[in-house]
Amino acid sequence: MRFTASVACILKRVGKLTKEYSNLPDAYIKRAAEQVEYTAPKMIQYLPYQRKKKARHFRFGAYRPWTQEFQQENERIRDEIFVEPIKNWSVFRGDRVEIHVGRDKGKQGIVAQIFEERNWVIVGGMNWYYRRVGETKGFAGTIIRQEIPLLVTTEVSLVDPSDDKPTTVVWRYTEDGEKVRVSKRTGRIIPIPALAHETYDYKVKSAYLESDKDTKSDVVEKVTFQPELKTFEMDIMDAMGIEEKRTPKKSYWY
Repeated sequence: MRFTASVACILKRVGKLTKEYSNLPDAYIKRAAEQVEYTAPKMIQYLPYQRKKKARHFRFGAYRPWTQEFQQENERIRDEIFVEPIKNWSVFRGDRVEIHVGRDKGKQGIVAQIFEERNWVIVGGMNWYYRRVGETKGFAGTIIRQEIPLLVTTEVSLVDPSDDKPTTVVWRYTEDGEKVRVSKRTGRIIPIPALAHETYDYKVKSAYLESDKDTKSDVVEKVTFQPELKTFEMDIMDAMGIEEKRTPKKSYWY
């Protein structure tokens, strides 16, 4: 899967888990990721025109597409990145995994972040390094500790909670039709942790308090439009009780 995307198809590259955690609409993600080269002045002698960068090599990393850091990373064209496609993602936030590389090889930890666009996971407190930030001419900067992402395909394995040993998983369906993860080694179901359902706005969906600017849940669930084979004019006439007795003139579309 080649990750050279233009703004038009950047939404297809953003992972499903990334969208679910951020709780941001697609329109905002697309608008925030756009890189505009030129905008015509808002004056009467200029037509409204905007030239956006196309066929850019967007590089996905540890920054989300709507952040300023993502914009800075993609200001210049960088090398293409090829990522192995994963049909069914099987590792979620809150899962216990075992690390297979680095100085923390053989240790287990909890998945804190997921970057589905690069097949990366960050294990909290594992596989880290010291990084200097804020260094200037008169200030030595600050040393912080930062975790390095790990490839979910080869560098970590999901841990079976029944015996705390690494295993590979497959997706199966229960008798009730529920899709679950099953350990290939033990055949036991590995439940999805509660942390995987958290978002930026709430920890539990039922505990979220609606604000004045939120669309009310009863309005979202209510169906207010029934599709019918009518034009806009016909719909208005039906609503106002107007009966059309004239025969419309034939029109041709090529």
